[in-house]
Amino acid sequence: MTARTDEGTVPFRATLGRSVGLFSAFRREQTDPALFYGVLARDTVAQLRSYTPLDGRLVVDVGGGPGYFADELRAAGARCLCVDSDAAEMRLHGRDADAYGVQGSALDLPLRDGSVDVCFSSNVLEHVPDRTRMADEMVRVTRPGGLVYLSYTLWLSPWGGHETSPWHYLGGAYAAERFARRHGRRPKNDFGRTMYAAHAKEMLRWARGRADAYVVDVRPRYLPGWAKPVVHVPLLREIVTWNLLLVLRRR
Repeated sequence: MTARTDEGTVPFRATLGRSVGLFSAFRREQTDPALFYGVLARDTVAQLRSYTPLDGRLVVDVGGGPGYFADELRAAGARCLCVDSDAAEMRLHGRDADAYGVQGSALDLPLRDGSVDVCFSSNVLEHVPDRTRMADEMVRVTRPGGLVYLSYTLWLSPWGGHETSPWHYLGGAYAAERFARRHGRRPKNDFGRTMYAAHAKEMLRWARGRADAYVVDVRPRYLPGWAKPVVHVPLLREIVTWNLLLVLRRR
């Protein structure tokens, strides 16, 4: 379906230069997360504004953690509420978690039906055991006419195993055990406990099967605009897409 444009949206260009900048910042994700997530948050909010105006809108950031995205959403004029299951993550960098968010599960959002203008989630879906349930919850809390922005890392992408990559290609459990042997601790993204195998096929089927929402856009989140057709190629999309973005509008 062709995307419907809202008055007040801002054009966004997914250029090759933009992709190079994102991947350059990504190389410092482990050593300087504030730098990487700051760059990513600014880019993401600019992209989000191409689908919906944000000024005055109520946005819920599902799995918002330390609040990098919330900071940029507020700078764009949105009223933002973070929902995260990990209170320690929400208090990183000396934040007062109670001031900007609530503790709760992405699988059972502590929000009323149709209560937010935009339901947003970045790189959280691969960390929950029931991906379609989380996505269902995001649609449920979004008002009619509101927007769902959902992106996540694909398991078969080069970064599918996160810090255990590329050994996840030999199996998630193997990759996690190898990391533990080499570093003397379990990885933060521990397969089967805090990270799961998320695929494009599953969520594309979910999105296209909704009766209460329609698909506005599907694209590789970090790649240039000309790479968009890859999401329509089975198997290849699981590897090349890297991070899949689904944008839906609630009916």
